[in-house]
Amino acid sequence: MSSTNKHIRRVLPLIGLIVLAKYIYILHYLCGLNWTISLTDGSFSAAMLMLAIWGCILIIYAYPTKVGLSLYALLIASAFSLLTVFTEMQVLRWWLSDEPHYTEWFDNALAARFMITWLVCAWLATYTALRRKVVTLEKRLQQQAGASALLRDAELFKLRQQLQPHFLYNSLNSISALIMIQPEQAQEMIGRLSDFLRSSVKREAQDSIAVAEELLYIESYLAIESVRFGDRLSVQFDKEYTDDAKIPPFLLQPVLENAIKFGLYGNTGRVNISIHIVLKEGTLYITIINPYDPQSSPPKGTGFGLEGIKRRLELLYARTDLLETLKDEENFTTIIKIPQAHV
Repeated sequence: MSSTNKHIRRVLPLIGLIVLAKYIYILHYLCGLNWTISLTDGSFSAAMLMLAIWGCILIIYAYPTKVGLSLYALLIASAFSLLTVFTEMQVLRWWLSDEPHYTEWFDNALAARFMITWLVCAWLATYTALRRKVVTLEKRLQQQAGASALLRDAELFKLRQQLQPHFLYNSLNSISALIMIQPEQAQEMIGRLSDFLRSSVKREAQDSIAVAEELLYIESYLAIESVRFGDRLSVQFDKEYTDDAKIPPFLLQPVLENAIKFGLYGNTGRVNISIHIVLKEGTLYITIINPYDPQSSPPKGTGFGLEGIKRRLELLYARTDLLETLKDEENFTTIIKIPQAHV
């Protein structure tokens, strides 16, 4: 558990500070409540969230499962989220019962409070469960060689591919900012993010899926990003492939995250991203084109991105020429080739 502890210890203080800052901002600056109420709610909520996260981690390590890993983690997160919000409701409403403005806000924001708690717990519980499995597989890899080692390595890479903290961080921050200002838009984003996570769980065990199914997943992802960026983000699809065309799941989202990062950050205008998919001579060609300014420096991410996709394609198809990138003064182009005979 020490390896996962190091990862969790790094991120927990940041999560606690984000939760504390968000509640203080909403209560004090948006709702006009005094500092005492804002600090009380923010501190207690942050402390309860930390306890819920540690509870999820301890349960996952004390009672591991070999099947339905993500679903198991989400169920644990749901249980601790319910317990956390129930405790907050009882304690804070009792402690601040003489503040009618606060209790009214608490009742209106109860669903959003639960969803934010659940999303954070679900992400870290899933991360912990997947990380635990990764560590277990790494230990087994040290005792094996040859073809078995290659197979295990591919499985490890697939597991790491599913860990997307920055996307969830951005979504949580957007939801928190919208709760009091545009509650209907916040509710819409919560629903879309829930659908997105549910779709991810269903596809966890699949090695390949139909291209149409992958595009549905991408459309769900883009729906979330459209709430964040509004009309600034425009994505066009150009598709020419047969219904039996296959693709490894979760392959395109990191490419689109990269395209959005380079295209939108630092740009105040409308950004058009085009996706061309064509099946030709037994190979599926996927071309993603996004605006690119060589003078700008977008925020640094996890370092996974295109290099991770390239490594994954190498493991799946034993080829190093399946991902290509081109750039000029205006556009950045990513080309992915998927051999259909191997999917």
